[in-house]
Amino acid sequence: MSEEKLYAVRDNEGKYWDFSVKVNGFLSFSNVDVPVTIDKDLASEVARNSGGHVVTLIEEPEKVVLSKEQAEIVEHARDSNYPADCVSAYSGFGASGEQKLLIEAYVNGYTVAKEKKHLVYKELGGKQSELNEKKFAQAYRSLIYPGTISWILTNEVKSGSWAQFTESEIEQYGLQDCEKEEVADDGMGC
Repeated sequence: MSEEKLYAVRDNEGKYWDFSVKVNGFLSFSNVDVPVTIDKDLASEVARNSGGHVVTLIEEPEKVVLSKEQAEIVEHARDSNYPADCVSAYSGFGASGEQKLLIEAYVNGYTVAKEKKHLVYKELGGKQSELNEKKFAQAYRSLIYPGTISWILTNEVKSGSWAQFTESEIEQYGLQDCEKEEVADDGMGC
């Protein structure tokens, strides 16, 4: 993050000083040609002489990308009277790198990383058809029995929202011994 700042001068009516050479005065923001300067001393002098005040513009820090679990720790810290102690307690001892990341997320904001999704299938051996086509059994979320999976026999692995599983869902359903194919993020949710 750059430490360079920009300075504007604003009056009590919400108008901004125009730093261009042709105008010396306050105008509505849409009419100002040069609303900022990098010279803090110039901005302070203009504010002092014109009755305005200096507004400092800084670059917004980049948000930190966290896992869902890390985001929960940051939210606990936001609710705590002692956020640093909360981060330290939840992230564990010796995890100073993670603690630094969580404190940075607490201060600058964060986004939660999307979990990768996979298609889960097993290639079937044995007799193949006359055309030597491969056969697969692909796992799908059951529409009839929510919270369970169904297996569909197919000639090709197909992508659909009902066929996409996160790593935690693969573990939940006991599908770790199956073949997995990562799905490109197409914005489709389950």
